[in-house]
Formats: sequence, C-alpha cells, structure tokens
Amino acid sequence: MSETPARTDTARLLWTIALPAMLTNVATALFGLADMWAIGRLGDAPAQGAVELGAKYMMGLLNVFNFLRTSTVALTAQGAGSGDRAAQGQTLARAMAVALGIGGLLLMAMHWAIPIGLDLLEARDQVRADAQLYIGIRYWAGPVWLGNCVLVGWLIGRRLVRHVLVVEITANAVHITLDLLLVLVAHWGVAGVAFATLGSEILKFALLAAIVLRQPAAREAFAAARSRATWHRAALARLFALNRDLFARTVLLTAAILIFARSGAQHGPVTLAANGILFQLFMLSTLILDGFESASQVLCGEARGADDRARFTRAIRAALLWGGVTGLVLTGIYALAGAPLAAGFSTDGTVVAATGTYVVWVIALPLVGVASFVLDGVFVGAGWTRAMLGTMAAAMALYLLLLWLLHPLGNHGLWTAFTVFFVVRALGQFLVLPRLTRRSFSPS
Repeated sequence: MSETPARTDTARLLWTIALPAMLTNVATALFGLADMWAIGRLGDAPAQGAVELGAKYMMGLLNVFNFLRTSTVALTAQGAGSGDRAAQGQTLARAMAVALGIGGLLLMAMHWAIPIGLDLLEARDQVRADAQLYIGIRYWAGPVWLGNCVLVGWLIGRRLVRHVLVVEITANAVHITLDLLLVLVAHWGVAGVAFATLGSEILKFALLAAIVLRQPAAREAFAAARSRATWHRAALARLFALNRDLFARTVLLTAAILIFARSGAQHGPVTLAANGILFQLFMLSTLILDGFESASQVLCGEARGADDRARFTRAIRAALLWGGVTGLVLTGIYALAGAPLAAGFSTDGTVVAATGTYVVWVIALPLVGVASFVLDGVFVGAGWTRAMLGTMAAAMALYLLLLWLLHPLGNHGLWTAFTVFFVVRALGQFLVLPRLTRRSFSPS
C-alpha cells in the first residue's frame, strides 16, 4: 500500500527538478536559435554556414569538458544524500580548481587550436574566413564557460535548479538583445553574433557566482581549498577517475557531432546551413529531455549516497516514464510544426527547401533518443561512468560503420547513422543496468 504514495512522491520530486531544468535548457537553446535566426536575416548562406561551423567548433572544444558539470552534480548529490555538507564544499573547491587549470591551458593553445579545428571541419573560402572571425571572438568566453559548468552543476546537485533557471533566462534575454542590436542594427554580421555570446557568458558567471556564494556549503569551499584533506590523494583519485571516464565519453559524443557537421559540409553550403538549422531544432528537443537527465543525476546520486536501492529504482522508472511521454509530445509537435519552424530560420529558398527534405529526422529523434538521455543521468548519478563509457564506445563504432555503409544515401544516410547512434547507446545501458544495480547497493 505504501508503494503507490512512494511512486507519486518520486514523480513529483522528479518534476520539481526536471521542469526547471527543462526551462533552463530551453533558455540555453535560445543562444543557438537566436544566432541562427539573426544571421539568417542577412540571406547569406556562407555566413550562416560559418556561424554553424563556428558554433560546432566551440561545442567540440568545450563540450569535452562538460564532465565538470556532470561530475559536480553527481558528487554534490551524493554528498547531499549522505548528509555531508563539508563534502559538498570540497566538491566545489576541487571542481573550480580543475576548471581554472583547463581554462588557462585553452587560452595558451588558442593560436594553433583555431586553424587546426577549421582544417578538421574542412572550412573553405568565405565560410572559413567568417568562421575564423566568429571563433576568434567567442574563444575568449571558453574559460568563463568552464566556470559556469561548475557553478551550475553544484547548484543542480543541491536541487537549486530554479536559481539556475533565473540566471539562464536573464543571460539569454541579454544575448538575444545583443544579437538584434549587433547583427541587425549595427550590422556587425558574424562578429556581432560572437560578441553577443561572449557578453552573455560573462554576465551568467557573475550571476551564478553571486547565488553560489550565498550558500553556507559554498562558503565552506574557501576553507576546504586550504585544507589538506580536500587535496588528499584518495579524494583526488576518485574525482579524476570519474572525470576521466566522463571526459572520454564526452569526447566520443562530441566527435560524433563534429563528424556529423563535417559530413554535412562535404555536401556544400546549402546542406550545411540546412543541417545547422535542423540540428538547432534537435538540440532544442534534447535540452528539454535533458531535464530528465538532470533529475536522474540528482535523484539517483542521492539514492546511491543513501544506499537506498528501492528509491533508486523508483527514480529510474519515473524518469523513463515521464521522459518517454515528453519525447512523444515533442515528436508530435515537430510532426505538425517542424517544417514551417525550420523554414523560418532562413530567407534563402534553397536552404528552406533542404530543411523540408530532412526534417523527418528531427521529428523522430526526440522519441527514439529519450532513453539514452535518461540513462546517462542514471549512470552519472550512480557513478557508473566506466560502464557508460563502454556503451558509448560501442555505439560510436556502429555509427562510424553506418556512415560508411550508408554514404550512397547522401544526407539521409548521415541522419540515419546519427539516429541509430542514440538508439544503440540506450540498448547498451539497459543491458548492463541490472548487474550494476545489484553490485552497487547493499542487500536489503
């Protein structure tokens, strides 16, 4: 009789984390959507393609360090689940130290990293020149982005998702305003899009830091930074083992996305621009569904910290159920409005026609990909990062094989391989989930 109220409470708690996280992620998605819309008003396919390639480059450069956010969520949630406030402060101190170190290295590598990245993306002619301008400006936001990952992850791990939502909405309102002013009013073009991102990232860091510093556990981070226990070898080994697996997993995921962009570029600027628009719509649905990933990280991390298997299982079931319902709703919305929505992001007739040809893949992806997002959150929260890396590697191998086998199908073959990549990731995680659960929790 107690199981039904427990399920109801789990679902309610899931939504208190997932819904603000969804809204936060939608606000984040407005970065890319606003950029593509503003530059699309110019009717210049090479400029729009350059912003797409530049955004993919920055995503490839920075997203491999997204482990800073995910590991911070997991370790903070586990500390909250065990009632250890000092551990939460230590997590913040360690993660911010890592972010500062990586940021410094990125700035040192800037002058050779940009041309190498453009070569790998096969950017040529005017597309390359515009992309280099965009990246050269936006690159300076990289270290700030890393710090934001830590602060956001720490707040989410403490269930302070609404605070993150307020910051994201504020920063994105500023970003959209700057896009309109710098691109459409000041006519800065590609440079205006890049400066809009730089300004909004700096504002976001300032707002997040102000919120974090008001938390008692965060103030303990200053003391933790001076404590030898924070930098003890065993504690650092655990952090770096977690981050190592998350880093490698993110490298594979980012490589899949960059290969997708590179393959699209090989089909010419029109297909590149169309894929860029459709990819932004895909990212919008992904960031909505990512709310369930964030909730899974927190709830499963807390359950792992408390060694509560029943609570852990309820969290997984609730996240898969409601994530699947949300994925179905998004698929329905894109089936009805996907094509006209994509067409609104360009005034180039050939680009609009191409988006209509390939929009079917954006319609399918929310439903077929949602399980992989939810299970990523489960595996991160539970600390099963090595297993998650293994399933990602298997999916990546199949993705590369399909790209080769389906090459004669052109851009449809590219989207097919990309879709199967998400399905295989989820299947692999489902297969290893029961064994990991039995191994990780004490018998009850």
